[in-house]
Amino acid sequence: MAWLDAHAPFDPDSYQASVIGIAATLGNHDSGVHQHQRGQLLFTRQGCTRITLAQQLCLLPPSRAAWIPPGVAHRAVMQHSVDYRSIYLLPELCAELPHHVCVIAVSPLLRAVLEAIAHSDFGTDWQQGRFVHLLGLCLSEIRDAAHQPMLLPLPHDKRLAPLLSTVEHLPPELQVLEAQVGASGRTIGRIFQRETGMSYQQWRQQWRLMRAIELLSTGRNIGYSTFELGFSSDSAFIAFFKDMTGFTPGTWLK
Repeated sequence: MAWLDAHAPFDPDSYQASVIGIAATLGNHDSGVHQHQRGQLLFTRQGCTRITLAQQLCLLPPSRAAWIPPGVAHRAVMQHSVDYRSIYLLPELCAELPHHVCVIAVSPLLRAVLEAIAHSDFGTDWQQGRFVHLLGLCLSEIRDAAHQPMLLPLPHDKRLAPLLSTVEHLPPELQVLEAQVGASGRTIGRIFQRETGMSYQQWRQQWRLMRAIELLSTGRNIGYSTFELGFSSDSAFIAFFKDMTGFTPGTWLK
């Protein structure tokens, strides 16, 4: 285990052990686009992490973990202070785990196992003693965990480049997007349905939900979130959030 130095790049592939775990607290950190030969499970204990993939945005709020298979290029951005645990697994250990990036719920058992692995020495022999059982539990919990809807597919049609170049900002209304990209609403709708499986309005609402969770997880209040996400009132934002998640923002945070 290591407490990560925010200024020094960490390369899990440079170690021999089959499992490498780290415990870290980082603030305003940007990993840049990179990839590992190992699979990675990234667990956010506190704070929120945004992971950018080739054709997806992934949001990692508190108490969730992202599974990133070996060889998948990604970029992790941590705003404010993020307390997290990360484990890296050799490819042969990943055979029965998902072959695509996913966000999973972290059970109390998986949370405890991740803590133990993150604090284990880099030279640990994971084929001996209690470590065999820790690793077996970890793999089983990852494999069986419930998936969370924290992934936003991105269209790759070149006509939508103006939208994706500002994807961190609130996506515009459809009629504004039509003027920006020079395509009709019907054409835009077909592109989104074909490339994301959603209509533009559904995609925009999913973006708003993920951004809302990101804002709330990093300490922004209801009023700020309402303004940032283009809602007419706090009550409209709260109703939207409850409709999308089944919870009010305050209940969700608890």
